[in-house]
Amino acid sequence: MNCNATFIYSEEFEKYRFNDDHPFNQTRVAMTKDILESENKLDKEQILLPRKATDEELSLFHDPSYIDAVKRASVGNLTEDEGFEFGLATEDTPIFANMHDAASLLVGGTLTAVDAVLQGKSEHALNLGGGLHHGFKRKASGFCIYNDGAIAIKYIRQKYNLRVLYVDTDAHHGDGVQWAFYDDSEVCTLSIHETGRYLFPGTGNINERGLKAGYGYSFNLPIDAFTEDESFMEVYESAFREVVEYFKPDVIVTQNGADSHSFDPLTHLSSTMKTYEYIPLLAHELAHEYCNGKWIALGGGGYDIWRVVPRAWAQIWNVMTSNKIFTGDLPTDWITKWEGKSPVSLPSTWHDPEGIYKIIPRKAEITEKNRKMLDKALQFTRNKMKFSN
Repeated sequence: MNCNATFIYSEEFEKYRFNDDHPFNQTRVAMTKDILESENKLDKEQILLPRKATDEELSLFHDPSYIDAVKRASVGNLTEDEGFEFGLATEDTPIFANMHDAASLLVGGTLTAVDAVLQGKSEHALNLGGGLHHGFKRKASGFCIYNDGAIAIKYIRQKYNLRVLYVDTDAHHGDGVQWAFYDDSEVCTLSIHETGRYLFPGTGNINERGLKAGYGYSFNLPIDAFTEDESFMEVYESAFREVVEYFKPDVIVTQNGADSHSFDPLTHLSSTMKTYEYIPLLAHELAHEYCNGKWIALGGGGYDIWRVVPRAWAQIWNVMTSNKIFTGDLPTDWITKWEGKSPVSLPSTWHDPEGIYKIIPRKAEITEKNRKMLDKALQFTRNKMKFSN
């Protein structure tokens, strides 16, 4: 089935850049666009330029005092003490020139994607520049200045009055989006991430279920370090299928961080491309089953920008447009273009070969631990559905 999809892109996305040594590098978005064009899978007619989010749109989630601080930081008018108050000028989220405009464009890209889908122009939309899920109401965090996912969901609720399921498969817990809707029964958040015992931000425990009216609409699946493909996909599929049936959303928003791969330098999971080939296939299937195809996908983490992220993110687009994954060899012209810029040897195939990491001796133990965690995390939902039937 061919699906109408929109690809949000601007070269200006690369202006969201903290410094040359920072792990967050939007060159990965350009590399993804290039690999899709090399595969003849992305036409000019499918690309939509993002707009900048307005201050009013940013204020759907962020405090005006924080937005003002980001603006002042952009032109060098924020003191060091003020910077620390707002989570700026830190090692993770340092100040850079014109950061307000750069961050506003990423948010506007996600809002552009939302409107493309919810105004019926497209079934699916992909904004790989977005997915900055750690931003808080009045504080930057974890490389994230403005939280485009939280703003977009507020925008959907206000403008379209739809129920939103947010599914986050980044290795880091989607904390900023979760807390934004922790007491909201019209937004359900599902985050599958490496346990916070070992990894930033340290949250995302299974007992974080929501508050007041939102109780029962926050789901967290903290998988163990060194989790491999089979266990990751088992947790993802079981949780996604059960939660979507429980919540019955009008639209699905996914955050597609690609940092659970074994090559990622900031995390401790052991996924390969098998996981990133399956993630969009299930999202696509469930979007059509429950939401008439309404699916907005965002980028997110992913710090091996050369070997992992372009392949992982390109699979999302191929699934959106053809419900298939790429297989076989990577385009030779793409490898030739980027090989000279890459500090590591680029892969030659879409799939990862066997043996890209050392055998995990605790595989069976980790898998069983993840299954027990999954059962415990979903027990509330299962009981509620049982009593409602």
